[in-house]
Amino acid sequence: MKKMTIIILAIVSMVACKKDEKTESETVVKEVKVEEAAKTALVEVGCYEYKSDGNIIQMEITEVNKNVIADLKIAYVEKDASLGKFVGTINGDKLLGTYTFNSEGKESLRELAFMIKENQLIEGYGDLNEDGTKFKDVKTIQYTSTMPLTKVDCTK
Repeated sequence: MKKMTIIILAIVSMVACKKDEKTESETVVKEVKVEEAAKTALVEVGCYEYKSDGNIIQMEITEVNKNVIADLKIAYVEKDASLGKFVGTINGDKLLGTYTFNSEGKESLRELAFMIKENQLIEGYGDLNEDGTKFKDVKTIQYTSTMPLTKVDCTK
């Protein structure tokens, strides 16, 4: 009888341990999902815009997942406008990505950086590599609010 009691207690203990392992792994998965949601909640699908003195910058964010994907139009006074796609990632309160655009009939690439602040995207500026397409060091980018893109209702 003692052997039977010991065997039953051993089985119950093993089953209880298995339940704890499952609960622990479920907790880890839930924590990771919450962290990912918090990471992407800084920007939302929608439109961000700057308009002043004839200068227009319009960004329509169409997807916020692992990457942030947007249509971007930049039109400065007395310069050719550019229209293209922005694909970037969020790191803390910064959005860094590549802008692939057409200007003067030619496709070009350029790295862009934005600081995410409340309902605004504030463009960052810094030293670029020799061909002017990427930042030399993203840690030295300076963010200026002279032309902030503010969240607006999308109008089509």
